[in-house]
Amino acid sequence: IVILSYNTLDLVLDAVESVRKQYKKELEENQIEIIVVDNASEKDVVDGLEKGLKGLAGVRLIRSTENLGFGRGCNLGMSHSKGEFILFLNSDTRVSDRGLLEMVNFLKTNPKVGILGGRLLNSNGSPQSSAGKFYNLLNLITLLFGGGRMGLSSSSPNDTTSVDWVSGACMMVNKEIFNKIGQFDKNIFMYVEDMELCFRAKKNGYATFYYPKVSISHKEQGSSNREFAVVNIYKGILYFFKKHKTGLEYQIARFLLWFKALVVYLLGRLTNNSYYTNTYGQALKIFK
Repeated sequence: IVILSYNTLDLVLDAVESVRKQYKKELEENQIEIIVVDNASEKDVVDGLEKGLKGLAGVRLIRSTENLGFGRGCNLGMSHSKGEFILFLNSDTRVSDRGLLEMVNFLKTNPKVGILGGRLLNSNGSPQSSAGKFYNLLNLITLLFGGGRMGLSSSSPNDTTSVDWVSGACMMVNKEIFNKIGQFDKNIFMYVEDMELCFRAKKNGYATFYYPKVSISHKEQGSSNREFAVVNIYKGILYFFKKHKTGLEYQIARFLLWFKALVVYLLGRLTNNSYYTNTYGQALKIFK
């Protein structure tokens, strides 16, 4: 289990403790290991991690000298792992059952499934959209102009089913397949790297499945802020289209993202909404 840390001491310690409550025996018997990767947090955070994790069975702390972002940080944690299967788990999640073992069994019995996503829940217990379709121009339009809020671009299926992509907040991979398809793309700092990984898995003949028989509570953007998220989602979408789509599709996607950012920025100026002006002002700088 790889958990990233970046100035989120309490979240990380709570996430680790939630795993330990459910899997104490497996951790003590080396059937499960927890690898916390610190992405060059402030000194007091690192000191707190070292103190809080010290002596815990099956738990290791890996310190990076730079902030690698989500994908590269996960790759680093994976490189120190011993397991056949790797679970990437956000620091703002809480494990509340033993369904992770069933996820392992599912991957063992389905060797052509390379990636398996768990069921994420909001703080009120409602299902959180954590699976979706690969981005194309139609999906992008839907996402940018309100469809995401209506659940048209992502969902939380009721049954175990094949999907295009699953959220990296709770993503289990077959380590051998993960390495074979190239791990997380190091050029994506944070956001969209989960979808891009699943896209490459499919191109290499491996399926991605959504597995609802595990419950993981997830505080969305608990480890980042909304402005940071919007800007990096924009960057991730642009990179995905440039890498995997035609030049024309990339240019159209670029225009759509620019247009959405401009409209919301101008709306913020008209309504004196500092969130809109700050966030989408930063997003517009991507296109300069």
